[in-house]
Amino acid sequence: MTRRRAVTGGRRRSTGREDDTGGTRMGDDRRIEVVTIGETMAALRGDGPLRLGGPLTLSMAGAETNVAIGLARLGHRVRWAGVVGADELGELVLRTLRAESVDVGTVRSDPTAPTGLLLQEHRVAHVTRVHYYRSGSAGSALRADDADAALPTGEPAGILHVTGITPALGPDPRLAVERAVRRAREAGTRVCLDVNYRSRLWAPDLAARVLGELLPYVDVLIASEDELPLVAGGETGEEAAAAQLLATGIGEVVVKHGGAGARAWSAAGSVRMPARAVPVTGTVGAGDAFTAGYLSGALDDLPIQDRLERAVTVGAFAVAAAGDWEGLPTRDELALLSAPDGSTIR
Repeated sequence: MTRRRAVTGGRRRSTGREDDTGGTRMGDDRRIEVVTIGETMAALRGDGPLRLGGPLTLSMAGAETNVAIGLARLGHRVRWAGVVGADELGELVLRTLRAESVDVGTVRSDPTAPTGLLLQEHRVAHVTRVHYYRSGSAGSALRADDADAALPTGEPAGILHVTGITPALGPDPRLAVERAVRRAREAGTRVCLDVNYRSRLWAPDLAARVLGELLPYVDVLIASEDELPLVAGGETGEEAAAAQLLATGIGEVVVKHGGAGARAWSAAGSVRMPARAVPVTGTVGAGDAFTAGYLSGALDDLPIQDRLERAVTVGAFAVAAAGDWEGLPTRDELALLSAPDGSTIR
C-alpha cells in the first residue's frame, strides 16, 4: 500500500481502496460532505473506581471522531483528519473508523509520539470521571499541513467541523485549526465550531481570545449555555449573547441545554426543541451526538426546527447507551425512539 511521507518522517495513510469489511472505499469519486479535524485517543473504561482495579474495556474516543461516526451512520460521507501514533492503539483508532465508514485517507502516523489515552470511571451514580494522558501524544502533534491534506484545493467539502478542544492542545494544533477554517472559507465550505471548552486544557481568557479569532470564519456555532460568554465577549444572557454572535456574521447559534433540550438562533428568530425522554446510561459523548444530528439535518437542507429535532434524537441515543459513540443510530433507527415503551421490533 503506497504511503506518502510527511515532512518530519511520519507517514500519511494510503488513499487507495480499503477492504470489504465496512471501511470507506476511497477510490470512488463520491465527494466528502464533512471534514472533521482533531484529536482521537484510545479509551479504557471501567465500571467502578479505577484505584480498586478490575476489568477495563478498550475502545477509542474523541469529540471530532464521535461526530464523524454519528454522521457516517446517518449516511453521510465524512473524513476525519488527525495524527495517531505508529503503535497498536493508533491502529485501533484507524481500524475502528474504517469499520464505521469514516475516511482516514489523510491521517498521519507519527513514529515519534504515542497515541493518547484516556481512562474513564463511573464514580458516583451517573457521575463519570475522565483522566487524560495526552502530554506529548500524537494528537497534540497536529500541524497546519495536516489541515492542508484534509482540505485539498479543488475538493471542497460541504462542512468543516472543528471544536475548541483542538486549539487548546498547543500552538501547532491551534495553527492547524486556523489553517483549516481559512481554507474552508476560501473554498466556500461552511464551518461549524463547537466551543467544547475544557478548563483543564486552557484558561478562559486564552480560550476566549483564540476562539474569538476563529469567529469570522464560522457559519454555525454550537455551545452549551455556560460556554456562550467565552465567545460572546462575556455576555451572560443567552438572547443577548446570541444576538452579539449573529451580528458578527455567524448564521446559526445553537445552544445546548442538556436535559432541557436546545435552542437555535438565527436572523429569523429562535426555535426551541425539548429533549427526548430516555433512560440515562451516560452523558459522555451526548453533545457530539447532538452536533452530528444537527449537521446531518443541515446537509439534508432541513429547516432549523427539523435539524434540532434530529439533533436531540441522536443525542438521546447517545445518553441511553454506554460509550461515547457506540450507541449512535443509523438513519433507519431514528424512528425507534417514537415506538411505545416495551416495543419489540420484529
